[in-house]
Amino acid sequence: MRGGGKVAARAKSPSPPPAPTTIPTTSWAPADRSVPEIIGSLQEDYYNLCMEKSRKINSFVWHLLQEVDEEIEKGLEGIILNIPGNSRLMPAERITGLDVRYNLMSDVGAYYAARLLQKQHKLIYLNLMFNDIGPEGGELIAKALHKNTTLKYLRMTGNKIENKGGMFFAAMLQINSSLEKLDLGDCDLGMQGVIAFATVLTQNQTIKGINLNRPILYGEQEEPTVHLGHMLKENHCLVALHMCKHNMKNCGIKQLCDALYLNRSLRYLDVSCNKITRDGMVCLADVLKSNTTLEVIDLSFNRIEDVGAKYLSETLASHNRSLKALSVVNNNIKGEGLVALSQSMKTNPILSNVYIWGNKFDEATCVAYSDLIQTGRLKPDNTDVEPFVVDGHVYLAEVSNGLKKHYYWRPTYGEVCSQSSNAGSILVPVGPDL
Repeated sequence: MRGGGKVAARAKSPSPPPAPTTIPTTSWAPADRSVPEIIGSLQEDYYNLCMEKSRKINSFVWHLLQEVDEEIEKGLEGIILNIPGNSRLMPAERITGLDVRYNLMSDVGAYYAARLLQKQHKLIYLNLMFNDIGPEGGELIAKALHKNTTLKYLRMTGNKIENKGGMFFAAMLQINSSLEKLDLGDCDLGMQGVIAFATVLTQNQTIKGINLNRPILYGEQEEPTVHLGHMLKENHCLVALHMCKHNMKNCGIKQLCDALYLNRSLRYLDVSCNKITRDGMVCLADVLKSNTTLEVIDLSFNRIEDVGAKYLSETLASHNRSLKALSVVNNNIKGEGLVALSQSMKTNPILSNVYIWGNKFDEATCVAYSDLIQTGRLKPDNTDVEPFVVDGHVYLAEVSNGLKKHYYWRPTYGEVCSQSSNAGSILVPVGPDL
């Protein structure tokens, strides 16, 4: 990346294949309604994206991509993509979003990203996911956000900024008052970094969604969860909290549940890939009797088993009328627990999305969910199973639907931002789906 609104693009090479080129999100200027002639692959990708998002084609970007496609056809390397917001030759709106995920920016690229944040006062969305940015690069970006007043959504997923970089981002949240969504999942944050975010978020009133997935934690005390629980008691702005892979046990989920008796803002709780068992469901089921704000809960890849599923089912059937989506994928639940969940949907009109794949299906389970789907109570797009019949017996097949199927990757066909595959961000939207 270079200054002055330039982004480097790679030319095609026979081996290895080039990384996919990503078109930045922008505000589209009016254009002719007629479909322009498509010259190359970048134009085609841009056209398809506009059609998918029901956006008008920006003539400036269209002509720019045509030039790049022609350069690529010539086999030229080191091609520069010029997107100046002050162009007077071809009027266009300034870029408001930039997605450069899965490249090799490193700390050098982070320096230019930081400069962009300092100079570009229209940028709202920035995705730097998996770009080999380290602690020094993280520091540069965090400090650039001290004075930035426009960026609302930042994704740093997979950049190993560690505790050092995490502390700079936590300090930034004490100053910045515009950022609404921050993703620091898989960034190798340590206990000190997670606690720092929990402390800062007791005061910060602008962050609506934060992802702290997979920190590097040692010990069995679950101290970060204690601090995050305290934060939820004080914070009345946070809407979505992602705590995947926190090594959380029943003690940890109890800390969060105690806080949720008082919290009235959190709508999306992600505690997937932890060590929560049926005992933890006693606390969660109890808090769901009185909590009326939680709409999405992700319990995937825990071990709540039949007993835990029945605790939840009883609450959902008789008390809770706010939860819309529940994922219990891979929780060692057998027929008894899965059938109990299906029965709760018959009396609960609000629960619309249930994901159960990876558990142990018996015939009663298959029949129960087949009936829900065939009667229309459970829509096919709102679950991850699909019934089929062989020799008079009903079975369930997996369907690629879920709360966040496309968190790390994009599909090779179909919709890029399919609602059925990313239901979590559809049911509880916190800005663009980062």
